[in-house]
Amino acid sequence: MNLEIKGLNSFYGSVQVLRNLDLKVAPGEVLCLLGRNGAGKTTILKSIMGLVRHDGFIGLDGRSAGQLPAHQIPRMGVGYVPQGRRLFSELSVAENLEIGLMVKGLGQDTRASVFELFPVLQERLTQASGTLSGGEQQMLAMARALCLEPGVLLLDEPTEGLMPSMIANIREVVLTLRDRGVAILLVEQRVEAVLPVADRVAFIENGTIKAEMSRQELQGNPDLVKQYIGI
Repeated sequence: MNLEIKGLNSFYGSVQVLRNLDLKVAPGEVLCLLGRNGAGKTTILKSIMGLVRHDGFIGLDGRSAGQLPAHQIPRMGVGYVPQGRRLFSELSVAENLEIGLMVKGLGQDTRASVFELFPVLQERLTQASGTLSGGEQQMLAMARALCLEPGVLLLDEPTEGLMPSMIANIREVVLTLRDRGVAILLVEQRVEAVLPVADRVAFIENGTIKAEMSRQELQGNPDLVKQYIGI
């Protein structure tokens, strides 16, 4: 599924955060969105999901999705893993996954394919999600999003607070999904954690895209990271 954004302006009340922003992610591509805190990275994801006021064009395979109510966006094939995971902590792993499956009425075949990516979750089905480790909670948040078999996947800071082994697991899943043709928009601050999976990188500053390039171009010009992120 293609994700295309044209002329996106987004607002919190009277405060404008995104300004005439353009962005594209193709099927089977990972676009990593980098920028300082407050640059507007999360607002892009929330705008796609219909969670903040915005105008401009948001298209999924050419179909306009920008003015749909938020509950319809996942049904169009957009999976969203927000920063902080936002699990139903008192519900079990199985119940959290069931909520994901209900969005598009999918069943056990889809759940089984998710367990192939996250086998540890199959061992935790009856465990309350709030008692999982941080890495397991991140896996569950991703698994829940994958229960709607998305064509587009939005990931907000998926490696935050995770051990290196868990980060490696998340990267492997991202690469597998890319190979399956999913368009992935990945928001991160830890450049070293996500650069190995990125096909392209976009730097956002003050609500606009300042530069876009391939991973190889960024690796050949590391000063851009210092310029746009300050590290």
